[in-house]
Amino acid sequence: MTILSRWFPRPSLESADGKGPWGSGGGGGDGDKSDGPRNPWAQPPGGKPRGTTAGPSALDEFLKRARGGGSGPGGFGGGGRPRIPGAPSATNLWLIAVGVIVVAWIVLTSFHSIGPQQRGVVTFLGRYSETLEPGIRVTLPAPFVDVAKVDVAAINTETFPDEGDGGSETDKLMLTSDQNIVDLDYSVRWQISNPQDFAFQIADPRGTLRATAMSAMRAAVATATLDDAIGSGRNAIEVKVQQAMQDILDGYNAGIRIQGVAIRGAQAPAQVSDAFKEVSAAQQQAQSDISKARGYAQQVLAKAQGEAAAFDVIYAQYKLAPDVTRKRMYYDTMEQVLSKSDKTIIQAPGVVPYLPLPGIAKRLPDAVPAPQAQGAAQ
Repeated sequence: MTILSRWFPRPSLESADGKGPWGSGGGGGDGDKSDGPRNPWAQPPGGKPRGTTAGPSALDEFLKRARGGGSGPGGFGGGGRPRIPGAPSATNLWLIAVGVIVVAWIVLTSFHSIGPQQRGVVTFLGRYSETLEPGIRVTLPAPFVDVAKVDVAAINTETFPDEGDGGSETDKLMLTSDQNIVDLDYSVRWQISNPQDFAFQIADPRGTLRATAMSAMRAAVATATLDDAIGSGRNAIEVKVQQAMQDILDGYNAGIRIQGVAIRGAQAPAQVSDAFKEVSAAQQQAQSDISKARGYAQQVLAKAQGEAAAFDVIYAQYKLAPDVTRKRMYYDTMEQVLSKSDKTIIQAPGVVPYLPLPGIAKRLPDAVPAPQAQGAAQ
């Protein structure tokens, strides 16, 4: 150690003026009154002499100031957490957090994206203010302003009866003008035409629409017969119901446009379904027979008209040459009559004019030429 101390002398804690880093003499004794820095491990001024209970040193006071001052449990200030020098205080952190929340609230509730098929209904403190067109729109933040997006391009469909909505089978039974009952299934297509009226004029737009549709359909069916309701009269009923619904909803300022009404099914009630089917089958058979009779009548009439026209032509020729036309008509008539019988008539002197030769008339044209057949007959 002595050799090492010669080669590597221990650095002195005293300064050039003979004072240590913590004051004169480096000891920092009790009687040290110099102006240099105090020894952090020395007893603070006015402290108790050594040998008694030691109080907080200068280093403890420094650490206490670094922690934020004040003594907490275990000698830690500020609730036991050390405070980082240069970091913002708790008050500043709360202010920053509140500012971030306010900015997020304004951004999220003041900017609104309205789609091409949408309209934004704006209310200021519950009262209607304006209608926003498609695009990015800016309003006051909530809760002062509320924006309800309404799809004005969607086609909505209501079916009747709707079992999911509490409908029953009796809702589709309707009375016709001829005191018959018809079972109807139908649907209504509609869309929003005025977002402001749709949002504020009626408390329950869908319920009002369904009640209007049922009322209009019953009124239209009451003026039609059973055959019209289940047959060709459906189109007229659909048009009448659509017009009646539109008139009623316009009177309510509902902001709804009826796009169409369609009767999906029309039949007799289940209690009389079999008898109704028999009646329908008989009516269809009657219509089929009537159609066939009309077709046959047209054929007979066309044939008679053709024969009359041919007779007129022959009569015109007869007036020009009566003898020639008379012989021509005779030959044509005899040809038609004799072509259907198995007879051979030969007109020659000294020969019987009629020979009953059954079967020969059919075989001769195929077996023997006509001149040879006449010679054999002679």
